[in-house]
Amino acid sequence: MTIGMTKQSRTRAILGSVAALALCAGAAQADLVFTPGEGDFNWESLDSFGAEHDLSGQTLSIFGPWRGDDQALVETVLAYFEEATGATVSYASSETYEQQIVIDTEAGSPPNIAILPQPGLIADLVKKGFVEPLGDETAEWLRENYAAGDSWVSLGSYEGPDGEEALYAFPYKIDVKSLVFYVPENFEDAGYEVPETLEDLKALTEQIAEEGETPWCIGLGSGGATGWPATDWVEDMMLRVQPPEVYDQWVSNEIPFDDPKVIEAIEEFGWFAKNNDFVAGGTGAVATTDFRESPNGLFASPPQCYLHHQASFIPTFFPEGTQMGVDADFFYMPAYEGKDLGQPVLGAGTLAFITKDSDASRAFIEFLQTPIAHEIWMAQSGFLTPYKETDPEIYGTPTLKKMGEILLDATTFRFDASDLMPGAVGAGSFWTGMVDYVGGKSAEDVAGAIQNSWDAAK
Repeated sequence: MTIGMTKQSRTRAILGSVAALALCAGAAQADLVFTPGEGDFNWESLDSFGAEHDLSGQTLSIFGPWRGDDQALVETVLAYFEEATGATVSYASSETYEQQIVIDTEAGSPPNIAILPQPGLIADLVKKGFVEPLGDETAEWLRENYAAGDSWVSLGSYEGPDGEEALYAFPYKIDVKSLVFYVPENFEDAGYEVPETLEDLKALTEQIAEEGETPWCIGLGSGGATGWPATDWVEDMMLRVQPPEVYDQWVSNEIPFDDPKVIEAIEEFGWFAKNNDFVAGGTGAVATTDFRESPNGLFASPPQCYLHHQASFIPTFFPEGTQMGVDADFFYMPAYEGKDLGQPVLGAGTLAFITKDSDASRAFIEFLQTPIAHEIWMAQSGFLTPYKETDPEIYGTPTLKKMGEILLDATTFRFDASDLMPGAVGAGSFWTGMVDYVGGKSAEDVAGAIQNSWDAAK
């Protein structure tokens, strides 16, 4: 379990999310940003939901991770829940929300609904009996309506206080990590094509190097969190060389970190990062280059690199004025054609769960199963969903739509492994191990050291 700063929360801090010392809370009283009945939204789903749920006079308290602009966005969604049901919704967050939800549940004063981006923390709350199961019908709904549905049921299922595993959390608002960014104009000038398989991506990497250019920009620098970008690489590679079941065994330490299957994934990352001809500045620059500055080589003239692997947030650090889809673009980090492992997608996201049961709590989980609960946020910014019944044309930008399509095309979705591992590993030895690896140590040596740290944390 990771209650400390995870890779996700650290990224949020780096991105400069709104800082505030005090708990912020308020009624979700945002105006309806889109007029019901207008546009291509699935208003019928809102009407049907409202017809079945009269919650007049009831209140619903929600505690989540979203602050600043994200809080304003989620409140635009909650306004439609209020409009449809007559309930009054109060949304609250905290800069230290991971600790706050533990305090509130242990003190017996939880919100009705909690939303967190950390499955490990949710699993711990479930084990302690602070979370209500969502039922088999909700699990079946996820299987049928979310792309790669079994993956989402697995993500939200935990062992309860009775020792039985059941669905406790509903995935809502997802982030995609399996992306490779590039500059279309540079590709066109050089005659390169977007690769469709990992074999093609490796061939393109070799071609660029053979032509005297540098294929990749990779930077692992991130202050005290240096090394974390490499964990995303290894996680993506794990899903491309092993079945998702092995990924799960790795995350839970059912197979040791120095298992040959894990070492293979590390060395797949090393194929790209530990070749001086493949990386801008050579392998020696990988660990010392700040991840925020590492994409800059894409935009240099002449280009210092042609490819950059990173999650959906990285355009934030592109040169000012960069227009996605024109000045820069991205493609899905492809899978091996020869390994028959489908189209796995690595990502992260938030999960909603009931910490104080009520009619309004249950209704809210049902509300998340309506297309409109997704489309309202899709049409604005920063929201992706694997819900197949939503209209992709609703997305607010072509970039979001393209990322959403990657999510819908996924055959497997797996949550960021390092955020699921114990903090001493996922936000500690895994990071430093990757720095040691690009610094010259073998995959076997660093994997063994990481496993030793895991054993010590048990």
